[in-house]
Amino acid sequence: MMFFSSSFSFMHSSTDFLLKPIVLHGLSASFHLLSLSVVLVSWVWNKFTVGTRHEYQEKSNDTLLKKPFFCSLGASAFNILLCLFNFFWYRSGWTEEKAVTLFDLALKTVAWGVVCVCLHKQYFFLCSGGRRFSSFFKTWCVLYFFISCYCLVVDIVFLYGKHVVLPFQYLVSDAVSTCVGLFFCYVGYFVNNDNEGSSILQEPLLNGDTYVRNGLGSKETKGDDTVTPFSNASIFSILTFSWVGPLIALGNKKTIDLKDVPQLDSRNSIVGAFPKFRDDLEADCGAVNNVTSLKLAKSLVLSAWKYILFTGFLALLNTLASYVGPYLIDSFVQYLNGRRLYENQGYMLVSAFFFAKLIECLTQRHQVFWLQQVGIRIRALIVTMVYNKALNLSCQSRKDHTSGEIINFMSVDAETIGGFAWSIHNLWLVPLQVMLALLILYKNLGLASIAAFVATVLIMLLNFPLGSFQKKFQSKMMEAKDTRMKATSEVLRNMRILKLQGWEMKFLSKITEFRKTEQGWLKKYLFTSSISAFVFWCTPMFVSAVSFGTCILIGIPLESGKILSALATFRILQESIYGIPDTISEVAQTKVSLYRISSFLRLQDQQLDVVERLPRGSSNTAIEIVDGNFSWDLSSPNTALKNINLKVSSGMNVAVCGTVGSGKSTLLSCMLGEVPKISGILKMCGSNAYVAQSPWIQSGKIEDNILFGKEMDRDRYEKVLEACSLKKDLEILPFGDQTIIGERGINMSGGQKQRIQIARALYQDADIYLFDDPFSAVDAHTGSHLFKECLMGLLSSKTVVYVTHQVEFLPSADLILVMKDGNISQCGKYADLLKTGSVFMELVGAHEQAMSTLNSQDEETISNEISTLEQDAIVSGKLDVIEKDSNNGKTDENSEPIGQLVQEEEREKGKVGFSVYWSYITMAFGGALVPVILLVQILFQVLQIGSNYWMAWATPISSDVEPPVGEITLIAVYVGLSFGSALCILARVMFLIIIGFETATILFNKMHHCIFRAAMSFFDSTPSGRILNRASTDQSAVDTEIPYQINGFSLSLIQLFGIIAVMSQVAWQVFIVFIPVIAISICYQQHYISSARELSRLLGVTKAPIIQHFGETISGISTIRSFDQQSRFQQSNMKLNDAYSRPCFNIAGAMEWLCFRLDMLSSITFAFSLIVLISIPQGVIDPAMAGLAVTYGLKLNMIQAWVIWNICNLENQIISVERMLQYTCIPSEPSLVIEENRPDPSWPSYGEVVIHDLQVRYAPHLPLVLRGLTCTFRGGQRTGIVGRTGSGKSTLIQALFRIVEPTAGRVMIDGIDISSIGLHDLRSRLSIIPQDPTMFEGTVRNNLDPLEEYSDEQIWEALDKCQLGDEVRNKEGKLDSPVSENGENWSMGQRQLVCLGRVLLKKSKVLVLDEATASVDTATDNMIQQTLKQHFTNSTVITIAHRITSVIDSNMVLLLNQGLIEEYDTPTTLLEDKSSSFAQLVEEYTMRSRSQN
Repeated sequence: MMFFSSSFSFMHSSTDFLLKPIVLHGLSASFHLLSLSVVLVSWVWNKFTVGTRHEYQEKSNDTLLKKPFFCSLGASAFNILLCLFNFFWYRSGWTEEKAVTLFDLALKTVAWGVVCVCLHKQYFFLCSGGRRFSSFFKTWCVLYFFISCYCLVVDIVFLYGKHVVLPFQYLVSDAVSTCVGLFFCYVGYFVNNDNEGSSILQEPLLNGDTYVRNGLGSKETKGDDTVTPFSNASIFSILTFSWVGPLIALGNKKTIDLKDVPQLDSRNSIVGAFPKFRDDLEADCGAVNNVTSLKLAKSLVLSAWKYILFTGFLALLNTLASYVGPYLIDSFVQYLNGRRLYENQGYMLVSAFFFAKLIECLTQRHQVFWLQQVGIRIRALIVTMVYNKALNLSCQSRKDHTSGEIINFMSVDAETIGGFAWSIHNLWLVPLQVMLALLILYKNLGLASIAAFVATVLIMLLNFPLGSFQKKFQSKMMEAKDTRMKATSEVLRNMRILKLQGWEMKFLSKITEFRKTEQGWLKKYLFTSSISAFVFWCTPMFVSAVSFGTCILIGIPLESGKILSALATFRILQESIYGIPDTISEVAQTKVSLYRISSFLRLQDQQLDVVERLPRGSSNTAIEIVDGNFSWDLSSPNTALKNINLKVSSGMNVAVCGTVGSGKSTLLSCMLGEVPKISGILKMCGSNAYVAQSPWIQSGKIEDNILFGKEMDRDRYEKVLEACSLKKDLEILPFGDQTIIGERGINMSGGQKQRIQIARALYQDADIYLFDDPFSAVDAHTGSHLFKECLMGLLSSKTVVYVTHQVEFLPSADLILVMKDGNISQCGKYADLLKTGSVFMELVGAHEQAMSTLNSQDEETISNEISTLEQDAIVSGKLDVIEKDSNNGKTDENSEPIGQLVQEEEREKGKVGFSVYWSYITMAFGGALVPVILLVQILFQVLQIGSNYWMAWATPISSDVEPPVGEITLIAVYVGLSFGSALCILARVMFLIIIGFETATILFNKMHHCIFRAAMSFFDSTPSGRILNRASTDQSAVDTEIPYQINGFSLSLIQLFGIIAVMSQVAWQVFIVFIPVIAISICYQQHYISSARELSRLLGVTKAPIIQHFGETISGISTIRSFDQQSRFQQSNMKLNDAYSRPCFNIAGAMEWLCFRLDMLSSITFAFSLIVLISIPQGVIDPAMAGLAVTYGLKLNMIQAWVIWNICNLENQIISVERMLQYTCIPSEPSLVIEENRPDPSWPSYGEVVIHDLQVRYAPHLPLVLRGLTCTFRGGQRTGIVGRTGSGKSTLIQALFRIVEPTAGRVMIDGIDISSIGLHDLRSRLSIIPQDPTMFEGTVRNNLDPLEEYSDEQIWEALDKCQLGDEVRNKEGKLDSPVSENGENWSMGQRQLVCLGRVLLKKSKVLVLDEATASVDTATDNMIQQTLKQHFTNSTVITIAHRITSVIDSNMVLLLNQGLIEEYDTPTTLLEDKSSSFAQLVEEYTMRSRSQN
């Protein structure tokens, strides 16, 4: 009872204080001073940063502004008169109250004068659109009205009620101010302009025109069409982060998509920032090739120097403000103990605490936000630099750095350097913070602060070796990650061949081994980080124990106020020292990343002087090479092309032929400038267009692939489609030329891809066309059509150089170049070469030999081929098939679902499910260690609070008070409690590392196993960038970030409860404010999280296209360069980076929007608790305990914001786990092995393949590709499969290997349904030479024998059989000779021969050749056919070929048309029926070949 009565009396005295005129006028003066400061800063900001274009709007004569103008003018005049009156009135004697009153009137005069000028000029921060008040001014009017009202009420009710004498001018001034405030509130909120279409009340906090102009509030306008409101926001909106409010509000109404996120303005867009950065870097280095780590870092800093300087100023203010609290704690404790130096000291202390906290919060929020902008810009600049460099790399440099490594530069190193922006000021802030802390310690502890300094230095020194180890482990970990990502990227590119061969699990084990190496370094890195964390948490305990122990030793008295001030200082010192290992670690990581990127930027570019470019029409000679010597590797003594002399006139048609590996493709590459020149002259007149041997297709619409950056010319477009035989294909496709092509053209046949890239070249209307074996992937009919309509038709007036293995296309050439061993061995017209060319005659002879086989078939009869019984069976089967196909075709036309193959990336929507958190927490050890960690954290918090409580209780409040315990006991108990806390810290970090590491390992293994076991349809419809993004960025988050994020959340929550307990134990009244503040904080968090969650998901979705676009660029770099499209691709990359930066930018703004509001609420709570403490009468509470509450209260805003920030950031980070878990649920292929149904080891012994009613589609939403096939491939016989491009030939083979599962029907091999056995058992018993020959980075040995099943002797034998033995023996490493990524250092034909070597080693009973000889000359084709006949005599050989000569000697020929069997019989039977499609195909091929004569 006494407590409450004393509290009431004290509150009454504090109320009297609030009613004094000096306080009222001081409050009014502070309000006007703050308002004028905001207006001044806002005007300067917009004048020099945003520009004058937004300073004011078009003037309006509307009466809405005329009345306020005159009213404000009158208010200013009235106040100046009152000010002059008071000045003369007070001359008789000045007091503090009179000075404050006069200062208030002067500020009112200036304030209303500024309002008058702003209304007249219609400045943006008072007037929105010239017709209404801005939200800032309306808020100011309301506050002004309430202050004036309060002053007037105090004047009338309290002061006159108490008969206090009051100067009459006070009452007049307050009455006039109240009337003026009321008038402006009325005009601002209740008087609407008739021309306004929307309510004024719907404006955002600062500037309504920003909201309307940028359209975030409009239902019709999307973010894609607007620039971020930040670019036009005024200073008040920027200070409070209100500009991001509309986007956060939108996120609560709907799921945010990328189209809802506003565009970046030119200051933050990489499209606007990169050109200047590039120019500055080149000016500093001379050229990008000369860049060093230091110069790169310097240029990056200079690119954002204004922001860095500004944030440095904010960091300085923040540091100074953060030390105000610890500095004043001792004074506060002494005040509570009764030592009051002057009247109202308590309120001054509370004001100092509160305003210091406001400045600390405001500067902290803006420092973090602006540094994030620096990080976003730096990351985008680096990604763009790396991309542009990759686009200009020489061929040798590309071999040294694979696409997987460069993806790591873009996804990991760029993020690391960008992330360092957060810590850039720590380099100078940490010494400053330590110095300030020591000054405060010296004030409190005297000479004992030297001991604190020594202890601090020792801990700093301890951090340096930790930083060195972290740098080493980080570097090694990144190297291991590079290796893993390189292997993963290669595997994803070649997943089809891995599955066909049954090798995917072997390659998974390789990637797992790479991961284990990476994990070894990761574990060391994590344990080093855990030691740093241990040092961090032990720092304040160690330094304080040393300091207090020194005080006792040298006899400095310990008082509770000084102890608490020191403890608060130690806690800030803890942050400073913690910044050291973090900063050292980040510097180490950044240094490694800068070195890696600068080393990459220094790589040799493509030689620009290889080709001398002449303008169109400047010469009659299109191509001229004089004494040209070229080499892929300038350091190698071997040259790729030797003594090349060539002159091609404009309009000539030049054919290039030769055997495999003779240098045909290299000759075209040197014309493109791709092959480094050793000596000689190479001139090209006009523009180029290039068609590569391996089709390069971008993911996207067919139309975009053909236009390739050109404007649509419909007439030319239609002509090109006709010439390339694409119209019929487009009619079949459900979306025509708007069909989206999957990555690497996965949903197009080889022939379709080839014709699309030919169409791309034709549409460019270039001067010189270079075709590298363009007819190899198409059937004979289509090849003839392409040659006639393209080369001899649309390009008849152009210069054309084409490589071909098909002799039938040579007679039409104006000039034929015969290549051999890198030389032009012969040159001339067809007829001349026939007479003189021995090398050329070898090629023609091989072709004639193949044709003789074809001609011999015409002379044979059916009776010589098969028996009557067999014929009847086959004819019967054929009729059944045709009938069934026709029926199926009719049915499917009406029922097939239609859809694109490649869909938008799936992303979860709404709140991250609890199952994701639970899966992560319980993944390692079933979650058994999680309760242990929580228990240890709670124990740590209890011990830490206990140690501080002990010091506050056990030390006297002043030197004249007897201490309750002895000095030895004091320090012994404190050290014991601190040591217990340290043990808890050590246990926590160790358990955390163990759980985090184990979880990351399990998640990696699960995801990769599911990916490798996924059906091929998953890879067909999923761009590899999406998978690589999860394997790289998301895996890194799981490795190093998410465990600490979860730990940070639990720790911050426990600390918050600890602070609440301490504060409430001293002053329970804090709950009056604390409970509503917590409720408001939760509301803010809930309002924020919906938008933040979706923005974080958009980050993952927008990053994958960057990686995918880069991968496509690298694989098609020769094509891009040949069309001179580098600048367009660079622009595309920058736009993709901006699309990624948009959610990044808004995530940063939204996070600070939340944190700013939480900080303000926490500051209010802290201020209220201080007011409660000074309101309680002296002696009611222990001053030491009150000081302890203040010590913890200083951390309240930080801890409360940390809790909410951790909740939000955890949900954002856990999305990485969510995305990885998505890929642990991919539909899997059937079992690799079915134990109860394993075939006999000798299966298949005969090799008979029976297909019954086979129907196949690639995805449920796509149409049928095979529409009911029924046929039999006899065991031990050769079956040829022919048909127009896209007829389903390759799909049939994929069904045989179960790459795609049948929609209906079945396939039997030797009486076993292949769907009933395991995939590994099936695929390992079959062999295939695929359409696209594939080699992996490594050695010749592991390319031929990846499973390591064969001896070196067997491998050499296979190499000799496929004619590669001598080639490999001539290499320095023999079987260990290196093979570069994608086998780039081997020709296409040689790669095909390596694939032949693989099947010769395997010796399967069923062999499939899918366009196996498309990339080799006729002689090599004949050799391959003879080798197969010799070594696969008793095997079933299924051959898909466009060369009729490759299938004409087959026992049976199957002709497919649009997924149906059109013909199936012996070649002789089909040839006898002149009306058969096969006969017509052979006739056309024969006629084309005979045209050479």
